[in-house]
Amino acid sequence: MKTENKKRICVYCSSSSDLSEKFYIFSKELGEKIADNGYNMVYGGTTVGMMGVIAGNAQKNGADVIGVIPERIASFGLKNLELSDIVITKDMRERKATMEKYADIFVAAPGGFGTFEEIFEIIVAKQLGYHNKPVIFINFDGYYNNMLKMFDTIYTNKFAKEAMKELYYIADNIDDMFKYIENYSPKEFIMKY
Repeated sequence: MKTENKKRICVYCSSSSDLSEKFYIFSKELGEKIADNGYNMVYGGTTVGMMGVIAGNAQKNGADVIGVIPERIASFGLKNLELSDIVITKDMRERKATMEKYADIFVAAPGGFGTFEEIFEIIVAKQLGYHNKPVIFINFDGYYNNMLKMFDTIYTNKFAKEAMKELYYIADNIDDMFKYIENYSPKEFIMKY
């Protein structure tokens, strides 16, 4: 059954299948809770790594899952054919734009360079007023602790104003993430140069 009226959570995360087992256990729980909390999902469309585990468990538990995958990655045989819907894009830029279009909420679970690149682009888009949707890092097992230290360096040296901390939320765990989403109140960010 299609449930288009449900909000979609866009999840950025690792495609690696060589991680510690704790990350896949976390991924299974995240997928289940996306469905259990009444959300649908959009993600990168592959079968591998945390991406595949989260999407598979979200769909298995009743969420509609849209996968968005570039032609090049799909050609590697990584396209998840079990999804509610799959969108093939020309390249990575089109993939990101398509995921952003479908998403109501953006979440970064642990991931590598691609995860950082994708979620930072979403933060900058929010800063510049292109959207005002929730942006969340799930700091599972302290994964984002070092990133947060770098953020502190950015604020201390005034490369960004302290108010920019409100562009994103650091969730300690999955339940904390959903609590933030349910209580989210958009704020207007006024750029002062």
